[in-house]
Amino acid sequence: MIFSSPMFFAVYLPVVLVLYYLSPRKVKNLTLFILSLIFYGWGEPVYVSLMLFSTVLDYTCGRMVDKYRGTKRSKLWLCVSVCANLGLLGIFKYSGFVVSSVNSLLGLSLKVPQLALPIGISFYTFQTMSYTIDVYRGEAPVQKDIIAFGTYVTLFPQLIAGPIVRYLDVAEQMKGRGHSFDKFGEGASRFVCGMSKKVLIANTLGRLWELMSQGQLSLVGSWLGIICYAFQIYFDFSGYSDMAIGLGHMLGFTFPENFNYPYVSRSITEFWRRWHISLGTWFREYLYIPLGGNRKGPKRQVVNMLAVWLFTGIWHGAGWNFLLWGLYYFVLLSIEKLFLLKHLKKLPVISNIYTLVAVLFGWVLFAFEDMGMVMTYAGAMLGSGVPFINSQAIYYLTTLAPLLMAAAVGSTQLPQKAYAALTKKDNIPAAAVSGVLIAAGLIASLAYLVAGTYNPFLYFRF
Repeated sequence: MIFSSPMFFAVYLPVVLVLYYLSPRKVKNLTLFILSLIFYGWGEPVYVSLMLFSTVLDYTCGRMVDKYRGTKRSKLWLCVSVCANLGLLGIFKYSGFVVSSVNSLLGLSLKVPQLALPIGISFYTFQTMSYTIDVYRGEAPVQKDIIAFGTYVTLFPQLIAGPIVRYLDVAEQMKGRGHSFDKFGEGASRFVCGMSKKVLIANTLGRLWELMSQGQLSLVGSWLGIICYAFQIYFDFSGYSDMAIGLGHMLGFTFPENFNYPYVSRSITEFWRRWHISLGTWFREYLYIPLGGNRKGPKRQVVNMLAVWLFTGIWHGAGWNFLLWGLYYFVLLSIEKLFLLKHLKKLPVISNIYTLVAVLFGWVLFAFEDMGMVMTYAGAMLGSGVPFINSQAIYYLTTLAPLLMAAAVGSTQLPQKAYAALTKKDNIPAAAVSGVLIAAGLIASLAYLVAGTYNPFLYFRF
């Protein structure tokens, strides 16, 4: 079940809200825990036990780390948590890739494991592991109520694809949450906004990207196609994050923001401060800084960055393209830190163009797991062996222009600024404008979902 589905919107969400708000304050966490397990079990009934195992494991490790604080046993229980979580992730996500790679490199015929990837495992293993680490560091309180901890782990709004919520950010909220009509209304508006981005823009551009990437390539067509993909993945993932944050508000939670208009960035460094913020924060707090960060000289900093970006790449998927995608950004970020960044700050327009072009080539690596297709498509973007334009490119260029312009504007702060100016200049009540926009987005999204069949979510596979 995904948020942008009629089943979720018409059945699951209303039931959740009714049961949650009818539940006494003392059992609200238990209600959410059970309902979240139902949500996960709807699509992954086999792996509910795996999630429960992760919950019990890290709850126990957290208790033991706190009990033996200051001794070697405390560190031992921390190691149990980290190794068990990384082990689960390695077995289910990477074992097939590792065995098939060994077979290819060494000419062996070892049996390749055929394990279905549990939905959201990359997100909830990182969350549970960060809890134990933070308890060990003394940064997060130990949770003695296993139901409250289970609610944190399984919480359905951000379970499938984040944002990655550290326990210390919601520790107080697990004890008790404030509810109000204003917060609920703000959450509902944010949810509809995210659903509109996902359904109306991401789904449409995603379908067009599939058609264009499989057709006859041209220089113009290849650039047009990867631009469609860039907007698809942004509106898809940021839309889902908006829905998750909105649902959190409706249930009394406050989750961290995950996107901050990344396509307006003037460097790759800035881009990664704006894209998937919660993942970047996780790697900074639990890998980059513990390795030494930038405190041990420039050479060590480069090594630490290499480790972070190798892990960032393979976190997204078990494939050579993801590994190379991580290395690609490591190279760009290293060049910027060494000398390029100070020059980019002086050239605003050129820096925007450089960043967008670099990101688009990065999306080629991300989109194709077949390295042959990566080379073919990137070559087409450079004009290698393809015509400048063909009939397919002309057709899509003329028909896609309004949608691409809307997506380009929507990926900036211009709509937000226009809304502020409209409600201020013409003395129009902000509530009225918001109501009209939210209603229009809701109606259009529901109409699309009822009539359409193309409704993927890219980050389910990560």
